[in-house]
Amino acid sequence: MHLHRYLRALGAVRGLVVLTGAAVVTGLIVPTPAMADMDPIGAMARGGHLYDNWAKTLKMDAPEDTHPSWPSDSKKKGKTTWRCKSCHGWDYKGAEGAYGKGSFKTGIKGIAGAAGKDPSAIVAIMKDDTHAYGGKIDDADLAHLAAFVSGGQVDMTQYIDPGTLAPKGDAAKGAGYYNTICAGCHGEDGLKPKEMKPFGEQMAKDPWEVLHKILNGQAGEDEMPGLRALDTQIAVDIMAHMVSLPKER
Repeated sequence: MHLHRYLRALGAVRGLVVLTGAAVVTGLIVPTPAMADMDPIGAMARGGHLYDNWAKTLKMDAPEDTHPSWPSDSKKKGKTTWRCKSCHGWDYKGAEGAYGKGSFKTGIKGIAGAAGKDPSAIVAIMKDDTHAYGGKIDDADLAHLAAFVSGGQVDMTQYIDPGTLAPKGDAAKGAGYYNTICAGCHGEDGLKPKEMKPFGEQMAKDPWEVLHKILNGQAGEDEMPGLRALDTQIAVDIMAHMVSLPKER
């Protein structure tokens, strides 16, 4: 998770904003808006929420108009164009990754090159005219988002085969993790809650999104903990088990 890179840059963010409070429950991170002295793991997890859907995380409305930097020839319009993931992808590679094709094809580069960079510099970039988040997201929240960009990215190719989309995990271990961590809310078959796509279907279509959300939690759903405090391989083992779950109800 590049934690060492983030820690090196942490001092720059502390000069930007002072935050308080964090929640760690039995090794699982439950991100909260306030985090003590920019607790690195908690800040990165909450930043992952903001990367996913900052408006939902902050319980506010995203702009109705299409983002000014969004390609005019794209079929996507409106609120979804303001989500970081819509430009840069769940695999963080943008045009060089999964979003190099499909409905989210924009030609926009990913954020992988920003890993390890000074978070305060990342905040400045997010407030520039290209990203246009200044005045829409406050500096405290931008600092969390920068914490994720700088130190929270994982190399998805290390954990997901880009050709087969298969997670590089141990399904047997993953079953034990899933049934003790995930099944209470999602069911042993991965079909809960009903408004979500079945886990088997999600794994077949977008395992990068699944990994992002297992590590960081679900944007706007504080009751779902992220596993960022644990070894990333545990999340990948869980995914290996999820492959076997039903693809439809």
